[in-house]
Order: sequence, then C-alpha cells, then structure tokens
Amino acid sequence: MSELVLPDWPAPPNVRALMTTRNTDQAGLRALLPAEPAWLRQVHGTRVVRLDQGASTSEADAAVTGAKNQVCAVRAADCMPVLLVDEAATVVGAAHAGWRGLSSGVIENTVQAMGIPGGRLLAWLGPAIGPKVYEVGDEVRDAFQEKDAFSPTRPGHWLLDLYAVTRQRLRARGVQRIFGGTYCTYSEPQRFYSYRRDGTSGRMAALIWLSE
Repeated sequence: MSELVLPDWPAPPNVRALMTTRNTDQAGLRALLPAEPAWLRQVHGTRVVRLDQGASTSEADAAVTGAKNQVCAVRAADCMPVLLVDEAATVVGAAHAGWRGLSSGVIENTVQAMGIPGGRLLAWLGPAIGPKVYEVGDEVRDAFQEKDAFSPTRPGHWLLDLYAVTRQRLRARGVQRIFGGTYCTYSEPQRFYSYRRDGTSGRMAALIWLSE
C-alpha cells in the first residue's frame, strides 16, 4: 500500500502538494508528478533558489517558483518541511528547516524570495520531530531568540519545539494562516523515517507545484 500525507489547508485548487512517508511507492509517486522534482543539495543552510529563474540547486535548502508544473522539493527525516503558497496561486515554495537553518533564517529568506506580502501567504508545516522528544543541548538553545520554545529536561539539555519556533518566525514575517504541525516523525516508526530515532534512515520528500 502506498501512503502519502496530504496537507490539510485551504490552498487554491490549482496548487498540488504532498509529502511521502516510508510506505510510499516511488513508481506510483512519479505518476502523480508533472515533472522530475528539483532536488536540492541540502546543507542545513539558508540559501533559497528561484527555480523559474534557472538558479542552481546546488547547496540550497529552499526553492521557490512561479512556473506551472515545476516541482519544488525538500527531503527530511526529523527536520521540518515547510510548504508555502500565496492566496492567488502565483508562486509556491518549499523549505527544509532543521534547527541550524531555522535559527539562521531559512524561513525568512524563503518568504522574501516569494516576493509576496506575508499576509497573502499560506504555510503548511509537515512532519518533523516533535516537542516531546527532540532533546538538544545548550548550544542549540543559545542559537535561538525564541527561548520559550525550549523546556528543560536535565542540566544542559532541553526539549525544542520546532513547530513553535517556525510559527513564530512565519508570524514575524506576516504569515498568519499556518496549518499542519501535528506530527512527530520520531514517535511514528511505522509511518515516518527518523534519523534521531534510528541513527540512519531514508528520508521523506515534501513536494509542491502549480498545476495548469
């Protein structure tokens, strides 16, 4: 059986978006796509590529396009995929937001690259490691201004809520319509890959495009 996660958000009807799971049949997935996805060489950074302007996908962690049938894609296995679209369906974007990219500005850069005021954007937060299990050290907490997204577990260790930080970052850029953010990759081994849980793993893909 092939399983996909479909965003539950009020995106315009010509917007297509989905995320794979560990149970997704790759052949079946390709049949759903209008073209080969623009795979990025993700480096936990903040660079955003504008695919419809022919930008190189080497060493980037987010992609944006206004072209029809051009598939933005990010891979993740605990880091958060964030999908974005404007209410008029003129541009879509996908960002890979682990703690390094998130703390350094990948969300802000992606919103800016879309060239649309935040109040006209919708965002969907895909499956990521959840706030009850994502333990990090002081060095991670020190990288964020959003200290309220951390809760202490033991000296020098904290639980980080990636979803809370991402919502705060989006709202600071004017994005108020934010959906998703209810999954935990670590806690659903039958459904999702998790690098933190397994030590090594495959990755899921979050994909978004504008259809004709």
